[in-house]
Amino acid sequence: MPPTDNRIDARDWSLLAVLSILWGGSFFFNGAALRELPPLTLVLLRVALGAAILLPLMRMRGIAFPRGLMGWTPFVTMGLLNNAIPFSLIVIGQTFISSGLASILNATTPLFTVMVMAAAGEEALQMRRLAGVALGLLGVIILRGWGIETKTGQGLGILLCLGGACSYGFAALAARRLLKDSAPLGTATFQLMASTVMMAVVAGVVEQPWHLAIPGLETWLAVLGLAGLSTALAYIVFFQIIRRSGASNVMLVTLLIPVTAILLGSLALGEPISMREIAGAIVIGSALLVIDGRILNLLRRTV
Repeated sequence: MPPTDNRIDARDWSLLAVLSILWGGSFFFNGAALRELPPLTLVLLRVALGAAILLPLMRMRGIAFPRGLMGWTPFVTMGLLNNAIPFSLIVIGQTFISSGLASILNATTPLFTVMVMAAAGEEALQMRRLAGVALGLLGVIILRGWGIETKTGQGLGILLCLGGACSYGFAALAARRLLKDSAPLGTATFQLMASTVMMAVVAGVVEQPWHLAIPGLETWLAVLGLAGLSTALAYIVFFQIIRRSGASNVMLVTLLIPVTAILLGSLALGEPISMREIAGAIVIGSALLVIDGRILNLLRRTV
């Protein structure tokens, strides 16, 4: 069961770091695949291949399929709010704005989550958490730079990505209410199966992917990375954190994603890290400590 004080233990901080790497790669994979694939078709491939990867693993674990309409309702809801809507909005948004700016806008997810949870009466609107999320968002902007370019449709791209972040906030609320006893592997598989059906209909009507030219090897590798790492594996970790630390805490991963992306660029590609990026990372780290609350409580006891 998630802790009642909204704190995160050391294991889940580690899982959040892993999840930030897996999800951080999705912006890169999206950018690469969008060169040859239209956005809705890309989302369809992402969720369909992700479900295909997880389905045999789920069957090996002996997890049964949901029974009847009521059994599938939580996963259809999660597939809509956590996959179909946000994936589509963010990928379409990336056709108008850069991947870096999209990742910054995605970092507003914890802010939307805190407000949605408070409005629904699930969590009190703690000033500590609200201030921490706002501080973390400031850190993301410092770290990445705002990255505004003069580009046709950029305002629409920003609104679409913010819409995706808002949808994740409602997905956190749905997860809190509907997935209390569901196994992480089963939850991940069933929501991806549900969103595959949704995206097959939407992509089929709008883009008719069967008429598209077969993409090249680089695009297929990006799609496989998106489906296998940023979707299948990422959602197993995602729902594990939800079970242990709660839906609001797992959304903090979006603050970590830009940090891990820059660290990966430095370690894997030898890209230099600027003082601005170091300052942004320090601000984000401070924000996460404020959100966690234990450091503040310790300081109060020592004063």
